[in-house]
Amino acid sequence: MRIAVGSDHRGRELREKLIAFLQQSGREVIDAGPNGDGDVDYPDVAEAVARQVSRQEAERGILICGTGLGMCIVANKLPGVRAAPCYDDLSAAISRRHNDLNVLCLPGDLMGQRLAHRIVETWLSTPFDGGRHARRNQKIADLEQQNGHH
Repeated sequence: MRIAVGSDHRGRELREKLIAFLQQSGREVIDAGPNGDGDVDYPDVAEAVARQVSRQEAERGILICGTGLGMCIVANKLPGVRAAPCYDDLSAAISRRHNDLNVLCLPGDLMGQRLAHRIVETWLSTPFDGGRHARRNQKIADLEQQNGHH
């Protein structure tokens, strides 16, 4: 599985630790940055990661900012992206089982490394349930198409 990972300056430290964790578990990582210590505008990084998921250049994306909220707003602007912040194991599992979440947004300011690793592992290993949830996701895709997102 290829995973694109990006952060703003507030999520940089957690991003670097998550990339190492993902690589140690044998997953392919695309590091969308940032490189360096300056401030970063989260919409730029969120767009870069979400675009890779939207174009199927990456199967999943992980975005980290202070709360996870700003990244989520931007990522959901791209077609085919289903992004949400997850703060615990349950939200991570349900986001996969019910929503087939393909971009995970994490709060760099609100979460420690161990919890983040656990959430990411749960999110990556939980399958999509399909069934009625697939029908609902199709309605989301239809809404995107009706509004000019192809």
